[in-house]
Amino acid sequence: LDVEYEDSLLFSLIDKKGRELAKAYEGRQDLIVVASLVERIPNLAGLARTCEVFKASALTVADKKILEDRQFKLISVTAEQWVPILEVKEGALIRYLERMKDEGYAVLGLEQTANSVAVNNYSFPSRVVLVLGREKDGIPVNLIQTLDACLEIPQLGMIRSLNVHVSGAIAVWEYTKQHLQGGPGL
Repeated sequence: LDVEYEDSLLFSLIDKKGRELAKAYEGRQDLIVVASLVERIPNLAGLARTCEVFKASALTVADKKILEDRQFKLISVTAEQWVPILEVKEGALIRYLERMKDEGYAVLGLEQTANSVAVNNYSFPSRVVLVLGREKDGIPVNLIQTLDACLEIPQLGMIRSLNVHVSGAIAVWEYTKQHLQGGPGL
């Protein structure tokens, strides 16, 4: 009798957790944020939080061990429990991006190049993989060659760049804004 009761409690708990996860994954945008080149934990945690808030379908990181880091957990505010986080190591990025293209995603980089398009002037398609670069060096040339387009954030000041988490959040918001309005790309 005790075993049956414990089994009943366990199944009830599993069912409840399954309903919570289904609700969390419901209505996700077709946006994957690739942060496999980002190294600093505060940036990764902030990106996890941004991805959860705007219901990105996934965030990639180079090493999922960061999910256990105390600082990560403090900054992410449990976002890692509600947004799928995938491990894609740097050496596997080109293959991953090519696979995503084969699945119908536009692969975009957030990087200042001679051919970059201002993020606010770009019409985001519905299925996007957004690649973010390293904190200091940006996106390596070999990865830029894999991208469908590079986007940049228009800047008015003297400093040449924003923090990678801030930049990622701005681009995710621009994608979200366009799709909330039923605008470009839908």
